[in-house]
Amino acid sequence: MTEKGLSERKKLILKAVIESHIEMGEPVGSKYLTQYKQIAYSSATIRNEMAELEEMGYLVQPHTSAGRIPSEAGYRFYVDSLIERYDMTTREVAELKSALRSRQAELDGILDEAMRLASSMTNYTALALRSRHHTSVVNRFEVIRVTDRKLVLVMVMSSGAVKSKNILSELPLSDAAATLLSQTLNEYLTSVTADEITLPLLMEMERRMGAYAYLVSPVSKGVYETLTSFSGGELKFDGINRLLSYPEYYDFDRLKQMLQMFEQKDDLMRLISEETRAVEQSGEDSKVQVYIGHENLVNIMDNSTLILKTIKSGGQTIGTIGIIGPTRMDYSRVISMIDQLTANISDALAGADEENPG
Repeated sequence: MTEKGLSERKKLILKAVIESHIEMGEPVGSKYLTQYKQIAYSSATIRNEMAELEEMGYLVQPHTSAGRIPSEAGYRFYVDSLIERYDMTTREVAELKSALRSRQAELDGILDEAMRLASSMTNYTALALRSRHHTSVVNRFEVIRVTDRKLVLVMVMSSGAVKSKNILSELPLSDAAATLLSQTLNEYLTSVTADEITLPLLMEMERRMGAYAYLVSPVSKGVYETLTSFSGGELKFDGINRLLSYPEYYDFDRLKQMLQMFEQKDDLMRLISEETRAVEQSGEDSKVQVYIGHENLVNIMDNSTLILKTIKSGGQTIGTIGIIGPTRMDYSRVISMIDQLTANISDALAGADEENPG
């Protein structure tokens, strides 16, 4: 719905109704707006404007004698035209940066930490999707000898993520063996996809390793597992129980269906993947996307809002962070939080790339 016919007074009253409903969770009446929101119009004037806003489709009156609540169209207009940016406190920004800095260079860790922060700082359910990277390869290998029979294989991925595998040896190992293995891996397996790890390549590595050829099989298996597991997207959630804080999810059947949606993931994966593809195809930096109620195209989310932003680093899409909550959501705070989170993730990964050039 366009702004045509919506006066500044109607915008002011609509904004006040929406923000009051977000705060209270109850229908909002004209008397409340004059007393607590200090709108400088009479109750009669506000009632008339609210009635007109209802006719225009921005408000709904759930009961004849009750106040009004926003419709999906009202929320959409609010998000597009009326919302004021929420400024995070110095403490919130410091907590966010500190938490992400501690997980710098670990893509999985940094997305998990961002998801945890998003849920705790908004009191809604958060999600994180690691993007699919079909051509993910290892940029650099490091081998650390922990004991005489145990190695840790460290792999710096092309995305900036750092993966590790524990390797157990049948025979005692020396530091020289670990050094030779590191050299061999960097010579033969950097920039190699899982499909390119062939038998002839492994045989050549075994010749290079000489007396330590027996290490090639378990180590190459670990590399292969890492490359294949890293090629698929993975959707995670945090704070699902936070939905119980909101009366919108008190209905047992609805809550059960929401939990099934989180468990099965398919519907959400499709929606998020479509958003990610759109960002990749546009070649532009992503923006915060807000899906309100029926805009979600997932039936059970008809009373929920999904807010998403795709994360890019070094020109590559590496994941998506999102928030799920009732349509009566603190949009200003959540949108600002998602913006700050994704910006800091990109900065953290960029800093890791500078410290660990490929």
